Amino acid sequence: MTEETRPLIAVPMGDPAGIGPEIVVKALCGEETARAARVVVTGDAGILRAAAGYCGLSPEIREIQAPGEGRFAPGVINVIPCGALRAGMFEMGRVSGDCGRAAYAYIERAVSLALAGEADAVATTTINKESLRAGGVPFIGHTEIFAHLCGVADPLTLFEVRGLRVFFLSRHVSLRESCDLVTEERLVDYGRRCTEALRRLGVTGGTLAIAGLNPHSGEHGLFGDEEVRAVEPAVRRLRAEGYDVAGPISADSVFHQALCGRYCAVLSLYHDQGHIATKTLDFERTISVTAGMPILRTSVDHGTAFDIAGTGRASAVSLIEAIRVAAKYAPFYRRTA
Repeated sequence: MTEETRPLIAVPMGDPAGIGPEIVVKALCGEETARAARVVVTGDAGILRAAAGYCGLSPEIREIQAPGEGRFAPGVINVIPCGALRAGMFEMGRVSGDCGRAAYAYIERAVSLALAGEADAVATTTINKESLRAGGVPFIGHTEIFAHLCGVADPLTLFEVRGLRVFFLSRHVSLRESCDLVTEERLVDYGRRCTEALRRLGVTGGTLAIAGLNPHSGEHGLFGDEEVRAVEPAVRRLRAEGYDVAGPISADSVFHQALCGRYCAVLSLYHDQGHIATKTLDFERTISVTAGMPILRTSVDHGTAFDIAGTGRASAVSLIEAIRVAAKYAPFYRRTA
């Protein structure tokens, strides 16, 4: 791609006390990221310079006010300054309300760029739930923040790794509550919305598989009746409406079958069911995609790693992949907005 045609991805810097600034610097010093996309970072230039120092890197860090002022090349980091926090005002690897508020400000600015059409997508780094709470930010994580900023009640979470795509019927709730959320109406709603999300990402062919909840999908009610009571009726309704869906498919085989190409995506029925499948396949390259919003968001799927923050040891592989996936899907997503 030419510089003009590469998608422009906004990257909020993440919790300053975590590894977010470090992996941003590492990702933007490499040629792989520059080939895939133009990137602007929302955050603080001084914090990024400090991160570059403990990573042993010397990028050109430029403060800009708008993406149009950016110069996009390996080793050049274009930063749109926001947030009140500066280098030296916090301790690395520690929960901090100041860092939580700063991380929220970076996300808010990146989302505003995407909503205004100045960025094609947002690729997020890492934030800390305890720091958000300490800072009075009334959201538990990225998905909830994006839902609020974009005015969406229930965005979809999709994981992608090596061509395997996995949606989630529920996310950050207890296992007991996630079982209660396996209802016919919720499954029908998600079947429709997952199909639409795939279309917006340019995935127009193939069958959406709905995973079973119980071992062997309950063996027709022998141990657990959620499949008989909820999944099977939902699949019948969706097929009658013209949706290409199948299920329930036993969770011990459906992810492998999707990886081999039998299904274009899987609807996982609870958080860990899909997380274990994708992260076991390739932990670093498992990317979270938030769909069902007016803008596209991808994300690393690891935490702030406070135990190694500030050491220069964190891997940027996941952020590089998140930017690449955002750049891959952004043209389709923008066209169907």
